[in-house]
Formats: sequence, structure tokens, C-alpha cells
Amino acid sequence: MDVVLAVDLGGSSLRAALVDVGGATLASHRLAMPEAIAVEGCSELDPEIWWNGLLASAQALSETAPAHFARVRAIAISAVTRSQVLLDRQGRVLRPAILWNDTRAGGTLPDLAALSPPDHPETAALNAFHPFARLWWLKQIEPDVFAAIDTVLEPKDFLHHRLTGIAAGDHVSMARLRAAALPDGKGKSLFGHAGIDTAILPRRSSPRAIMGHVRPDCAGAFRHLRGVPVIAMANDTWASVVGLGAMRAGSGYNLSGTTEVLGLCGEGHLAAEGLLTVDWGDGLTQLGGPSLAGGDTLIWLLDILGALKDENAQAGPALDALLAAPRAAAPLLFLPFLQGERVPFWDPDRRGAWIGLNRRHQPVDLAFSVLEGTAFLNRLVLERAQAALGKPVSALRFGGGGASSALWCQLKADILGCEIVVPAGDDHGVRGAAIVAFTALRHFASLEAGQDAFVTIARRYQPNLARKSHYDRLYALFREADAGLVLISHALAAMA
Repeated sequence: MDVVLAVDLGGSSLRAALVDVGGATLASHRLAMPEAIAVEGCSELDPEIWWNGLLASAQALSETAPAHFARVRAIAISAVTRSQVLLDRQGRVLRPAILWNDTRAGGTLPDLAALSPPDHPETAALNAFHPFARLWWLKQIEPDVFAAIDTVLEPKDFLHHRLTGIAAGDHVSMARLRAAALPDGKGKSLFGHAGIDTAILPRRSSPRAIMGHVRPDCAGAFRHLRGVPVIAMANDTWASVVGLGAMRAGSGYNLSGTTEVLGLCGEGHLAAEGLLTVDWGDGLTQLGGPSLAGGDTLIWLLDILGALKDENAQAGPALDALLAAPRAAAPLLFLPFLQGERVPFWDPDRRGAWIGLNRRHQPVDLAFSVLEGTAFLNRLVLERAQAALGKPVSALRFGGGGASSALWCQLKADILGCEIVVPAGDDHGVRGAAIVAFTALRHFASLEAGQDAFVTIARRYQPNLARKSHYDRLYALFREADAGLVLISHALAAMA
């Protein structure tokens, strides 16, 4: 029976598994990834860490399941997106990778905006998180590095380059750079206006295409897989949506990990203020995108409350212990903008706040307010996406670490006002990569057929109408609080 090596590189770990065509995980390996360097808007990591992690995982799988490893017929890797790895002509890494939450491009954004024509479709989307804005920032701040760039790659494409020797990408992960490279009505792209050569962009293909094959001289356990096809794939969100079974028109998803990602899939062109519109292939358009709030916000809360002082303490049990205490009667609002925000505001200077704090509030109230504030932000994204789609969705597929909590699932259902559907298993990115790989190998006629074969539903949560009514009132106050405090947030950020 054919086996694929499916890999999901996230912000905190690299997960790899050997999966057969029946959907069974034959062997798996998880490796924690080190934290990024993060100072004053900077977020960087040496991409060699990712490559060494992939080598280590492949070696571990080849040793624990050698017979299955020998039957690998394809490799599919998904990874974090909106992160840039820069290579020179010899394929050497020029500097640490610029990660998804880096905001330093905001400092040079006014100059870029001034030279970008207002009628170019991508000009309005430029912000501190935009990959093209980061290239402009590099050109201004690190001109020697910029001059040496031969190609700019996403993290999974960097790993593909190491495996195959080919620099290539996919049209989903590179959507924003691809849009900046398109000409406007006068025949000039944003690259052209900024004096940046589009030759640094790699060729693109469908995520389901074979982008290359493992080199004969590849390192480590991959030397035993020489010639094996490597699938182009797309970012971790795209792979996880496949793994949730939500890659189909009219479906919605919410991924709850280090950050939250929420989106809907529809047909034709869709657009909404602050949301990402991406062609996901097969006539599907994704409308939604990633926030900066999520599990990392909860880790911050646990840390400042001292719940993680014990080196053996784990975030899940520590949070459960907090949430088990009785709550105060007075409601508490939390704005979850600890690092600024991406979707739907694209504002690196937005700041967090507690509103309504009083002497009777305890750690349990802080914890619930953080969960609720994150879900209120989800609801804002969902409402904008549904308005663009022209109809509400009856259910959202829910995945990621947060989906393991029944309390979190029910709270999402109550605040979002729709059914929350939790598929079985937890490695949705790995499962999605396996589905894509087997589809590329023609074991499935389509991604939809692969999803039907691999994805089963474990749990369902319906909104509690009484709690939904309470949360409707709190959500309205959340929107008012954010609108009222945004100028103060900007002033405080400027003072820093």
C-alpha cells in the first residue's frame, strides 16, 4: 500500500507523519520549534532550523517505521505563510527569515504608499504585514542584502528547495506578491513603481502539482527517497482547511492555534473590507484570514498570572484550572490586540485593553474575557465574510489546539451563533497534506473526494440561545470599545 510523508510546519512545532491511502497514520513525529527573535516589531528565525527539524523528523520516522518509510511515494509539506526566506544565486540563506508577525515594514510604508498608484488593485492592501512592503523595507534598510537576493521563498518552498534544488511556489501562498506583480491599467506593476525586479519571484504552480523530485544527493534519511515526487502544496491554513474537510463552496472554517484563522469558501470573486480574498483553485475563493490573537494571547495571560512558573506546568491544564472557578457577576471586556492586528484591521498599532475591570474580578474573569474577546474578533470576520457571500453559514469546521476544549467549542457556538463541527483527530494540517499528496498521485479524483474519504466528524456544538442573547449585547459593546479606544492605542504606540 502506498504511503506519503505529510509534514506541517507551524509556529511552534514541526509535525510529520507517514500516512497510508486509507487515511491511517502509520508513524508520526513532533518536534518543538524554538521561539523567534522578537524585539520592537522584529520577528525573525533562522530557516536552517526548519531544515534541520525536517531532517530530524525524517530520520526518526525512518528508524521507527523503516518498512513504511521505504514505501513513501510522495512528500507534501505545508508551513506558516506570509514569511519570507531570501536566497542568493548559490541558494544560500542571506539573513534570518522574516516571519508573519513582523511589523518593521510599517516604518517605510508611507514612502511605498506615496509611490504606489492609487488605482492599482493591490495598493489599498499594502500594510506593515504585506510581503511586498517587507521587500521595500529591505531595499531601504538592508540594501546590501536586498541587492544579493536571487529569489524570495515561503518557508515550505525553502524546504522544497533543499529537497529538490528547485525554487518554486504556489499561487495560494504567493497571492499577495503575485497581485503586486500584476500590471495596472497603464501597464506597470507595484514592483515596477518601486524599482524591484519581479525576477526574484519563483515560478508558481497549483498546490496539487508535483513541483520536483528529491535530489539524489539529498541529506539524511531523504537519500533513501531520491526521485520521490514533492508536491507544491500551499500554506498551513490551506492544508488545514483540506484536513478539516472544509475545502468546498459554502463551507466555513476556524483554526485555533497560536493565532486564530477564520474564513469562508465561496464561488466567484468575493471581497469584504479588511478580509483576504484568495483564489484557492477549482473555482473556490477564500474570504477571511489570520488574526494575531489566539493561543499565544492565552499563554501571555497564564504567564502574567504566574500559572506557568512551574517548569512542568502545561498551558491546557493551567487554563482549565483558572476557568473552573466561579465568575463575578459583572461582565468584563477584553480587546485582544497585544501585537496589533491583521484581519480585519491590518493595524500594527492597535493595542489591547480590559474594559469594565473592578475589584471583584479574579483570574477566572480575566481568562474568560480573553476567550470571549478572541471569539468576538472571530465574529467580526465571520459577519463581514457572510455579508460578502450573501448568506450565513450554518456551521463552521473547527480545528487546532483550541478545538480540544469543549468549553471553547461551546463558547464559540454561542458567540458566533452557528453550529461548531469538530472533525476527528487533531493534526489537520498533516491530514490535509496527505489528502493533497494522494490526490496528486491520482488515488482520489478530486480534493473533495479525498476529504470525504479521510475526514470524519467527532463532535457538534449548537448555540445556547440564552447565552447567545447575552453575548450579542456584549459583542455590541466590544465593537464600541474598540472604536472608542483605537486613537488612544495609536497615541500610546507612538509614545513607545
